[in-house]
Amino acid sequence: MTLAKQKSFATALLLALAAALPAFAANTCTVKGSGINFGNYSAALKNITGTVTVTCTKGLAYGIALNAGLGPGATITSRAMTGSTGATPLAYGLYSDAAHSINWGDSLGTNWVTGTGTGKAQKFNIYGQIPANKYVTVASYTDTITASVEGAGFATATTRFLVKASALAHCTVSSTTLAFGAYTGAVNNATSVISVTCSDATSYTIGLNAGKSRGATITKRAMTGPRGALLHYDLYSNAARTLNWGNTAATNWVTGSGIGSTQSVNVYGQVPAAQSLAPGSYTDTIVATLTY
Repeated sequence: MTLAKQKSFATALLLALAAALPAFAANTCTVKGSGINFGNYSAALKNITGTVTVTCTKGLAYGIALNAGLGPGATITSRAMTGSTGATPLAYGLYSDAAHSINWGDSLGTNWVTGTGTGKAQKFNIYGQIPANKYVTVASYTDTITASVEGAGFATATTRFLVKASALAHCTVSSTTLAFGAYTGAVNNATSVISVTCSDATSYTIGLNAGKSRGATITKRAMTGPRGALLHYDLYSNAARTLNWGNTAATNWVTGSGIGSTQSVNVYGQVPAAQSLAPGSYTDTIVATLTY
């Protein structure tokens, strides 16, 4: 009887001691990202801001790392979104500052962002940027970034968020001067270049108008000189100078397809022989219209 009572008392004492010990909460962090949606992109510099939200135990030091993403050959300094099959990846960057000068990566003490837990949610801005002059295929582009919160004394927390953009068709055009030089009455040939930069696989047309001279048509152009004198010339789309270049669909304008970089399109000019006119400078202005 006495032995049984002693065992019962010891058990009750141990339980009481266990109940009196304070409960210590483990250090923890959680993280979530808002995603980055650049919206429509048409070869102009595009900035957008997203957020990553971290909640850590008060006083806990941590670092936030962003990985390279899933783009082909991506690194933390060369990220890219992917589009449809065959489309050129769309480059972009993620930065920790509004000036877009500090790349946000995943290296401790180098390019990740640090913080100290407050026990409440803390938001950090992610500054995304697509550089200008990316003439990629018209398509929807996406990438997936993994954000990790790391530090001593707690388990790493991770989340994933999307980066996306829609690339629109875009083209630019410029040209050089068509300079015939001195005209002596013989046939005079010259060439100028129209430079076209269009989104990859974007179809385009180039039309040339009649110019500014009196009574000009696309088959009877002229430069104007002293006292309104006219020096007739022609513009062609082929080196043999047999295909007149005008501005009529499917008849005499030039067609092409963008390659995502600059293409050079030659304009072949010719001043016919045996024109008698006063000496002087003769000029005309042609408008090249790029349609896509």
